[in-house]
Amino acid sequence: MKIAHIVSSYPPYYGGMGNVVFQTAAELSKRGHSVIVYTPKYYEPREIKGVDEEPAAAHAADLTEEIGQIRRLKPTFEFGNAARLPQLAVELDDFDLVHLHYPFFGTAGIVRKWKRTRPEIPLVITYHMDPRGLGWKGLFLKLYSRYYSSRVMAAADKLIASSYDYVEASEAAEFLRDSPEKWLELPFGVDIDRFRPRPAPPDLFARHNLTPDAPTILFVGGMDRAHYFKGIPILLEALLLLKKQGDPVQAVLAGDGELRQEFELRVKAFGLDPYVKFAGYVSNEDLPRYYNMADLLVLPSIHQGEAFGMVLLEAMASGVPVVASDLPGVRTVASDGGWLFETSNPRDLAPVIYDYFLNSPEERTNWRRRVREIVEEKYAWAPIVDKLENIYNGLVQK
Repeated sequence: MKIAHIVSSYPPYYGGMGNVVFQTAAELSKRGHSVIVYTPKYYEPREIKGVDEEPAAAHAADLTEEIGQIRRLKPTFEFGNAARLPQLAVELDDFDLVHLHYPFFGTAGIVRKWKRTRPEIPLVITYHMDPRGLGWKGLFLKLYSRYYSSRVMAAADKLIASSYDYVEASEAAEFLRDSPEKWLELPFGVDIDRFRPRPAPPDLFARHNLTPDAPTILFVGGMDRAHYFKGIPILLEALLLLKKQGDPVQAVLAGDGELRQEFELRVKAFGLDPYVKFAGYVSNEDLPRYYNMADLLVLPSIHQGEAFGMVLLEAMASGVPVVASDLPGVRTVASDGGWLFETSNPRDLAPVIYDYFLNSPEERTNWRRRVREIVEEKYAWAPIVDKLENIYNGLVQK
C-alpha cells in the first residue's frame, strides 16, 4: 500500500506523537509499504556551526530528510505546534490510505475537506490527546476543539485510541459513546532492540558529576512551553522533600526548551545542585544509554495533555521501573511497570520514590526483569503494527 501519515511534529523534535509516527512508519516500510510522513517545516535551512548556538532540535530539523520518507511542507500559518498545510489537498489523492494523528489544528480541517472529495480513500485517525495550552492560548484551543473535533472525527473510517481509559475521560468521550463501532484500541509500542537492559554507562555518570552507586532517577521530556504539562516542578519539590528528610536522591533530567532555565534556577534555590543535573538535548544515540543510568523513571505530568507516556515504555524496555501521575491513559501503562502517585502532589510522589529505594536489592532486580518481560509481551512494535496493518487491509479491501 501507499500510505500517508500526517502529524504536527516529528523527530528530531522530541514529542510522543512524532516518535509514534516515526516508529510506525519504519515498521510499515520494513513490510514493503510505501510510507510518506507529512509534517510542517517549522525551520528554515541554516548553516550549522555548533550545537550550542540554538537548541539542537532546531538545527536538526533541517536534516531530517535522512529520517524516513518525510515531506516537510512550509505552513501558510503556524501557532505553536498547530500549522496549516493546504498543499495536502492535492498531495493526498495518490494514496491508498491516509492516517491523521490528532490533534493537528490548522491541518485536520484540510484533511476533513479533502476526505469529502475522495470518500473512497480510507481515512484513519489516531486520537492522541486533548489539546492543551497555557492562558488564552489554552482557552482558544479548548473552544476550537470543542467545536471542531467531532467534525474531524466524523470524517474518519476508523478511529484509534491508545487506550479506552484515556478516551473515556477525554473530550472525545461523547463521540466514543455515539459511534463505538468506529473505534479500536491499539497501544503504542517501543523498539525493544534499541531500548534494552545494559550495564550502567560510567562515562555519563562522570559527565554529570554523579555517583554510579547512588540511587538515580531519570526524567525524559520536552522543556518547551508546548510541554509545560510534564510536571517537572512536581518532581523537583518531591526531591526537595526527600533531601529535607535526609534521603537525597540524584536525578538526571534529559530534554531541552525555553523553560529549562526556570527549572535550573529552581534547583539552585532548593539547594539541589549536587543531586539534580540537566542533560539538555540528548541525541538518538545517547538516549538509550541515559535510561541505562536510571534505577527509576518518573513521569510527573499534571493533566491529560499527557495521554500515554512513551517514555514509560522506553524505560520499561530498558529494565527500569516507572512512577507516574494517576492520569487516564498514563496509568494504563504505568500500572504495568511500577507505581502511581496522586497527580500534582509531590508529598505523595516523595514516599513512592523513597519506598522503592528502600526495597531489597532482590526486589529491585525482580522489578527490572518484570518490566522488560511486560514490554516484550505487550508493547513490542512488531505485533502492534501487525494489528494496524490488518486494520489498513480491512479498509482498503472494502
